[in-house]
Amino acid sequence: MSDTARVRAIAERDWPAITALEARAYSRLGLSEGQAALRARRDASPETCFALHVGGQLAGYVLALPYPHGSYPDLRRARATAGRAAVPARNLHLHDLVIAPELRRQGLARHLLGHLCAVARARAYERVSLVSVGGTEPFWSARGFTAHPGVVAPGGEYGANAVYMSLPLETSDARVL
Repeated sequence: MSDTARVRAIAERDWPAITALEARAYSRLGLSEGQAALRARRDASPETCFALHVGGQLAGYVLALPYPHGSYPDLRRARATAGRAAVPARNLHLHDLVIAPELRRQGLARHLLGHLCAVARARAYERVSLVSVGGTEPFWSARGFTAHPGVVAPGGEYGANAVYMSLPLETSDARVL
């Protein structure tokens, strides 16, 4: 990382840049949700959603929310929660992690993921899950995530090659992240 990367809570001023990054990352896949849905996901768990700045630029963001292991948010609905469970979810679902294309391959995603996992551990989450889209399964596998075939419906709302993956936090190796 050439400049110092700084992770902080998402501020109101970040939303135009977050929305633009999300559209750049997911529009070609038909998965862009728009600002209202992104805000709803952040509002479900503001303490596990972050903006990443390098210098004066928003370099990326992560949206993560409690969600039962083995399930994931419906992209067709802005509502972010899986409903109120009697026992809080011990799984943190990483919904989006996006780095600006011109800043990729500098370790920023690893930095942001490491921060998210540290926060998740501090909040007593047991694992982090995600739905890998757009051929990103090798990226997530290299960071210790394991695929769970059959959880995401083939050709469903997340696309033909979507794969549900998870990382147990108690056994995850910080060197991988």
